[in-house]
Amino acid sequence: MHTSSYDIIIIGGGIMGSSCAYHLIAKDDRLKIGVIELDPSYELASTGRSCSNARIQFSLRQNIEISQYTFQVFKKFAEEMTVDGTIPDVRYRPEGNLFLVDRNGETAALQSLKLQKGLGCATEWWSKDKIQARYPLYNPEQAEGGTFGPDDGHLDPFAFLMGYRKKAISLGVKYIHDEVEQIMTDEGCVAGVKTSSGQILRAKFVINCAGAWAPKIAATAGVSLPVEPVKRQVFVLDTKIKPETDLPLTILPSGLYFRTEGPYILVGKSLPEDPVGFSFSWHEQRFIDLLWPELAAFVPAFDAVKIHRGWAGLYAVNRLDGNAILGEWPELPGLYLTNGFSGHGLQQAPAVGRYISELILQQQVVLDLSIFSPQRILDNRPLSETGLV
Repeated sequence: MHTSSYDIIIIGGGIMGSSCAYHLIAKDDRLKIGVIELDPSYELASTGRSCSNARIQFSLRQNIEISQYTFQVFKKFAEEMTVDGTIPDVRYRPEGNLFLVDRNGETAALQSLKLQKGLGCATEWWSKDKIQARYPLYNPEQAEGGTFGPDDGHLDPFAFLMGYRKKAISLGVKYIHDEVEQIMTDEGCVAGVKTSSGQILRAKFVINCAGAWAPKIAATAGVSLPVEPVKRQVFVLDTKIKPETDLPLTILPSGLYFRTEGPYILVGKSLPEDPVGFSFSWHEQRFIDLLWPELAAFVPAFDAVKIHRGWAGLYAVNRLDGNAILGEWPELPGLYLTNGFSGHGLQQAPAVGRYISELILQQQVVLDLSIFSPQRILDNRPLSETGLV
């Protein structure tokens, strides 16, 4: 059995793990950091199977501030993550997010809008007449209006991930192709990890960045997280009638969402009956039975479509409140969590990586994210956040 020592072990090398690795090594290049990743191709990682959206439109101040920081990162990402002349291009396209609002949701939407504008966001209230004028294919008659975030948009998630990963490696982080079998403890503190290949990797700090697999790994150290892997499906449609301009990510009050992707339309919807588990199959009948009628009612021109392709990915859903679990687990010193993002991990990775590095290195915190502390899990104290997609 091979044994080695590190300062920090990160479980999971997706966008969250790679962001943590980069921020740690950038702050202290003397650190010996190991990132354990089961699938270096990232074929099943949630990073690449998302709709790759980033938005300012949240109702919780800290989530808004996280996104504000992410938008700053996009502007300088290519320059800061360049390695040996290779420049990552996340291709961020701020085509906007449009949240349709019905009468039941109007009060909450206006409260969120007020909060966003108070924090300096460019979010706007659009009447349904304005919505129809801007996007003539839409039929917003059942809505009271909508909130539009002009800075919201989508990006290339794989380029985002690889930018962080390659930069971290260039600075000395070691990526290890293996699977964590157990988080080890010693006298009530983290001691490292044991892998399925038989390696013992000792470390004073372990960061769980395993996404949908995080609860299973946490359980090996006796930590119970209210996080479940939930399958979400996305469908790519070829519509007979094409929009004259790109459509923003448009979210209906029911949670149905769609946007343009080149010549196609991406569409999806989270449903209460979405299966829990590690399944990546997708089913055309789901779109035909559940999504198409609603989509065609809002965009009558989309009554004639052909399913071009589709995919399924996993949300790591925090059943307590749909928000991230960030920081040291109170009952196990040395174990740090970045879990339960419920579909928002891609856009929150920059701020989270910086925050976790500040906690571990005991540096001054730039953006206080202690509201997401794991203590609220033990206290059964959910956060209030509306408009989660």
